[in-house]
Amino acid sequence: MPQPAVAGLVLAAGAGRRFGSPKALARTPDGRSWLALAVGALRDAGCSPLYVAVSASLDEVLPLVPADAEPVLIPDPSEGMSVSLRAGLIAATTSDAVALAIVTVDTPELPASAVRRLMGAVDAASLVQAVYGDRPGHPVVIGRDHWSALAASIVGDRGARDYLRAHGAERIDCADLWSGEDRDTR
Repeated sequence: MPQPAVAGLVLAAGAGRRFGSPKALARTPDGRSWLALAVGALRDAGCSPLYVAVSASLDEVLPLVPADAEPVLIPDPSEGMSVSLRAGLIAATTSDAVALAIVTVDTPELPASAVRRLMGAVDAASLVQAVYGDRPGHPVVIGRDHWSALAASIVGDRGARDYLRAHGAERIDCADLWSGEDRDTR
């Protein structure tokens, strides 16, 4: 039996104030785009369709969005991550995906294996979050049954954290695959 479709979303709309520039423009020391790496991890895990929430430095960021990913334009990201997440959830409703795997652009070391681990037995009721020891992180997989309620509940820059906690998201340890660290500084 084939695995149900899982869409992928990269949250990449922020201005990167602590970082000093939008993280969607960042590159590894060998020149690889963080944005392309995030999309690649989702793609390599089997996510389809792929979405990228973008806003800051749009003229520079849009050319970095891989051709197989659909940009989701965020007109005013000043409200925080919730705006990007809500827009990504809305975009995903046009697909036949039963769930949405979510990552942030500032995790360039994220392996596809971490995304695949969370997609193990996913369905429309799934609510799964990667943890690294006791520390929650990305990726996160949200089943379609949660999309509307999550979109209605999120505010500010906290994203899905409170929703995941309140609804008892399954926590899957991925510390053996990578550190789970996001990059807030260069």
